[in-house]
Amino acid sequence: MVLHNRVSAEELKKQLAAETFKRKTVSFYQYADIKDPQAFRDQLYLQLYDLKVFGRIYVAREGINAQISIPEHNYDAFVAVIYGYDFMNGIRLNVAVDDNGKSFWVLKVKTREKIVADGINDPNFNILKRGKYLNAKAFNALAEDPDTVIIDMRNHYEYEVGHFENAIEIPSDTFREQLPMAVEMMKEHKDKNIIMYCTGGIRCEKASAYMLHNGFDNVFHLEGGIIEYSNKAKEWNLQNKFRGKNFVFDDRLGERIGDEIISQCHQCGAPCDTHTNCKNEGCHLLFIQCEACAEKYRGCCSEACHEVVLLPEEEQAKLRKGIDKGQMIFNKSKQRLRPRLQEGNNPRT
Repeated sequence: MVLHNRVSAEELKKQLAAETFKRKTVSFYQYADIKDPQAFRDQLYLQLYDLKVFGRIYVAREGINAQISIPEHNYDAFVAVIYGYDFMNGIRLNVAVDDNGKSFWVLKVKTREKIVADGINDPNFNILKRGKYLNAKAFNALAEDPDTVIIDMRNHYEYEVGHFENAIEIPSDTFREQLPMAVEMMKEHKDKNIIMYCTGGIRCEKASAYMLHNGFDNVFHLEGGIIEYSNKAKEWNLQNKFRGKNFVFDDRLGERIGDEIISQCHQCGAPCDTHTNCKNEGCHLLFIQCEACAEKYRGCCSEACHEVVLLPEEEQAKLRKGIDKGQMIFNKSKQRLRPRLQEGNNPRT
């Protein structure tokens, strides 16, 4: 059997839309010592393919990181597969908070050097020597302590649409940049309680280990990240200290956690926290766009891109040929815009 997808994206999306059953979006991770990542990857792919699981899974020698959707009628069988591996038996499965079941439309299982790119080359670093877990109740209690500092270990565009009260942003769009920045920024707070959090727990767990590795003592991280916190806050009737939306890396691009909208449309400045990708495939910029601007620019980030999408597809293909889009993310704090969008056509200033 072929151990990867061969069906077109267009056809797969049609098949997803035609499904008559519900899906459940789940994320999980586990740091572990996987001796043969490729063999493990192939076996897992076959097991999940048979259960019609969609999503994105990364496997490395240091463990596994997964964001997937599962048909509800296959959920118990899926859990049996995952818990059937000794190193994953009983691990936490983060169930999405705001889920339409259309988060993924294909199964991709890939081997990587690391499940979270961190830039750490120190052979003495040990991911298993990590900070103390905090559940939602313990997080709320410690957050009230004036000797506590809360650090958001997610990217700028995630922090922009939602974060915990009084959380500090590490102003970067890559985790590998954030780790040394966090150490530097926290030097003056070494004697305080340091709480780190992220979406599902995988980044803040590694970040807490890195802080301990660099001489910090009172380091904590939020168990299960924002997703688990939100679920437990509802279950335990706790005050929700998260403001805004939780950015997620699937087709939903976000799930509502807090009631507030704390960010703005990047084009007109109206209150908005809806991320989208520019409809010009030669750009594909990730940015925040309100409904009015989406209609005005036809889902594009600028007049220039709007003009491009009005062209015949053949001409669009010629224009985007050879373009290196790089990391196409709008970061207003760093004015990360493509040069050609700064030449008078981009209304976001």
